[in-house]
Amino acid sequence: MAGRAAVPTDAVFTIDELAIYLKLPKRTLYKLAQEGTIPGHKVGRHWRFHREVIDRWLGNTPHKEQMRR
Repeated sequence: MAGRAAVPTDAVFTIDELAIYLKLPKRTLYKLAQEGTIPGHKVGRHWRFHREVIDRWLGNTPHKEQMRR
């Protein structure tokens, strides 16, 4: 498809790659990373995220339906 970025397959994501992978705005990811809500590491001025850790974090994050119970 034209205009769509490919989903990254690297073991370590940049903020741009993670935004594509999670389909979230970079601004939201920066906020979540700074709060410590999403697992990541700051290397100098740049954030890095391990795909395996992100996938595990997604699996452990409650869905809205589960939170209402």
